[in-house]
Amino acid sequence: MADPRTAVLFDIDGTLVDSNYAHIDAWWRAFTAIGESVDAWRIHRAIGMDSSKLLETLLPEASDETRGAAKQYHSAYYAEHQPRLRLLPGARDLLAAVARDGHAVVLATSAPETELVRLRELLDAEEWLTAVTSAEDVDQAKPDPGIIAVALDRAGVEASSAVMIGDAMWDVESAGRVGVTSIGVMTGGVGGDELRGAGAAAVYDDAAAVLAALRAVEGPIAALR
Repeated sequence: MADPRTAVLFDIDGTLVDSNYAHIDAWWRAFTAIGESVDAWRIHRAIGMDSSKLLETLLPEASDETRGAAKQYHSAYYAEHQPRLRLLPGARDLLAAVARDGHAVVLATSAPETELVRLRELLDAEEWLTAVTSAEDVDQAKPDPGIIAVALDRAGVEASSAVMIGDAMWDVESAGRVGVTSIGVMTGGVGGDELRGAGAAAVYDDAAAVLAALRAVEGPIAALR
């Protein structure tokens, strides 16, 4: 289909690439480096948020200078993990199947461009992509719905004709705010009950399970028209 009228929007971190725990480690080390103590489980709960929102949540009393230093340390520590990142089960096969079914494939991520380059290399999916977003496209990323709105605009589809796949409550919430049906996957470490509670129409273990449902003509992607 040369001009898709439907789209599937994909978060990347924790959804297609096994990177959430690398981010947790990088943030934990960053906070330690600036003399702050933040429990790892609290960091985990905030993964998927825009980094500025994450810092406001985890360091509510810190100055802008302190938060800026934490962000710089995070970038440096996360870079150490990048050579070890790997795809999650079914990631590339799902992207290919969605494209073959005639839907626009959109990477609707709030990752910064410096991280997105490596993620796209790892995915090796350029032939199937219609559009890509990054943190540079909006002032505030997830859970703000701006990224989803940009993704829809670039794909040229209406919210009612799109499905969002993500691993975090922030993915589900941001999609819901603009009327996009969402699928939750548990590869980011968030439980199915929480994803459903945030508004996910369906929850699967991973991208491979989403693909299996699609092949069985089941689930939100199969229902796209």
